[in-house]
Amino acid sequence: MSSGPAPGHTGAGADRWPWRRLVLALGGGLGLSAGLPPFGWWPLALAGAGVLARLLAGAGPGRRLVLGLVAGAGFLGPGLAWLTEFHLVGFALAVVLEVTLFALAVAVTPPGRGQALGLPAALVLVEAGRGVWPFGGVPIATLAQTQIGGPLAEAARLGGSLLVAALVGLTGVALASLAERRWRPGAALLAVVALVVGAGALAPRGRAVGRLDVAVVQLGGQRGLRAIEGSSGPGLPGLVATSASLPGQAELVLWPEDGVRVDGDVAASPRSEEVGGLARRLGVTIVSGVSESRGEVRHNLAAAWGPDGELLGRYRKQQVVPFGERIPFRNLVERVADTSAVPRDVVPGRGPGLLATPAGDLGVVISFEVFFPRRVRAALHEGAELVLVPTNASSYPTTQIPALELGAARLRAIESGRAVVQAAPTGFSAVVTPDGTVRRQSDLGEPAVLRAEIERRHGDTLSTRLGDGPVVAAAVVALAGGWILSRRRRPRPAR
Repeated sequence: MSSGPAPGHTGAGADRWPWRRLVLALGGGLGLSAGLPPFGWWPLALAGAGVLARLLAGAGPGRRLVLGLVAGAGFLGPGLAWLTEFHLVGFALAVVLEVTLFALAVAVTPPGRGQALGLPAALVLVEAGRGVWPFGGVPIATLAQTQIGGPLAEAARLGGSLLVAALVGLTGVALASLAERRWRPGAALLAVVALVVGAGALAPRGRAVGRLDVAVVQLGGQRGLRAIEGSSGPGLPGLVATSASLPGQAELVLWPEDGVRVDGDVAASPRSEEVGGLARRLGVTIVSGVSESRGEVRHNLAAAWGPDGELLGRYRKQQVVPFGERIPFRNLVERVADTSAVPRDVVPGRGPGLLATPAGDLGVVISFEVFFPRRVRAALHEGAELVLVPTNASSYPTTQIPALELGAARLRAIESGRAVVQAAPTGFSAVVTPDGTVRRQSDLGEPAVLRAEIERRHGDTLSTRLGDGPVVAAAVVALAGGWILSRRRRPRPAR
């Protein structure tokens, strides 16, 4: 007796494409996107992963590729919408490339019994690839970011964002199994997810070695204003005046990205003397973003001034924003699009973001770099006791990028076991504890001074100690194992 058409086929109509599945694939992708900040509806992201896993069951490679393209468009199209604020051409290029990567991962997912291993592994590999390519990596709108407010984020202490992405895929397979009324495998997979999350909650997270009184200064102001239309920086006079009137005695004052703007070397600038004089009068360490204009290029720095007024050190941003701070393939793009919004490319720096100060050894990631776990790991390997994020999202009129940045800061806190302090001229500024909790947060566009006592911490989590390598290697093995399982024939029952 026939059991009916196989999953992914439509019987006599198998030669026609099942449009209902395309609609479901788009819905699954939109479910994933709904988990991203500013929405943060993480259960919908898991449901979206379940829809995708169900659609892939029994589908051939060609159909898996098409389903991946449709689901990827639903996920990454909205997730990368922030790029339209820079260039429509850049947005289109990024979406095409990123969706193609996502679709290829879906296409190589093994069907049948191998899916439980293969789908999480394929998603890990595509997330790892997005962290380095294209344009040096654009790891924004990732699967891990859909779980910032959910329990799966606890696993970041074990294997970073990539392990969280794997758990999203594994939960999706489990939900698909339950939807097919395969109760036992579905429950077993959910039990595995729960065990990993529990292990993450109990995993090492470093130890406190002291406390630090921190002040974050946000001046507020107009949003959606591009740099060529006016200064998106908070204005040095306002920062100086607000900091000079801080109540009590802070030990560290953090200003946003672009807080100090100079022509030439900041060390030789009168503005450096002004900031140093303020630090000396207050007896504090001041860290600020610095924009150095040097002819046809620009440097994006974070600099620290000590309580003695001296410039202690500088860190130059390494991960610059494609189509925001630099134009990839500029000669080609200029033929088809207006690049006047980015007239000069930011030249990336080198080395870990660490500033040794009397307030402590301060890890620094500037703006876009908060999306890169490796930038935080590099600082921690040099002894960073907390992480500072001077940023500037003033040019974005919506909440998408500020919310995504804050979400990434929460993930970095969990991964690293460090407090993360973020300063933005128009928000979001925030203080995040090492468990990812937002302790202080400003409103967008409004002036604010955030004060908090935070921990300085030493020690590693497993994520910062081991990096992404073990998770990527395990994903390669799991993907191969999934294909082996999917090709093994089930034994025929005895007659």
